[in-house]
Amino acid sequence: MHPKHFHQYIDKPRLLAALADAERNTTGRIYVYVSHRPIKDALAQAHRRFAKLNLSRIHEHRATVLIYLAPRTHKFAIVGDTAIHERCGDKFWSELAEALSAELKAGQITDGLLKTIARLKGALEEHFPAS
Repeated sequence: MHPKHFHQYIDKPRLLAALADAERNTTGRIYVYVSHRPIKDALAQAHRRFAKLNLSRIHEHRATVLIYLAPRTHKFAIVGDTAIHERCGDKFWSELAEALSAELKAGQITDGLLKTIARLKGALEEHFPAS
């Protein structure tokens, strides 16, 4: 799917509201990035984008998450900085990715992102509450 068409399926006001709500009671941050390029390895590209955006340096507690979407190749990845990744564990990230994958395959782009953000919100509030 062309990224321009992909953007039409995202309810941006709801997405922005969910991101703001998720960050309200935590010191963590969540970013959503939509790539305009076809990719082969979503996880590798997500790590590259994470580094290019300096997301590790934005948050002193290393609790930043990037949801990386590549609609041209129907791929995505969810990358957490070191502290949030370690505290949540591999099972959390796998389950999060599986749930988002199912939503995206069903064409529920906004709902899938909102559910993913809600789960991330819970993890961030638990491990990185606002002081």
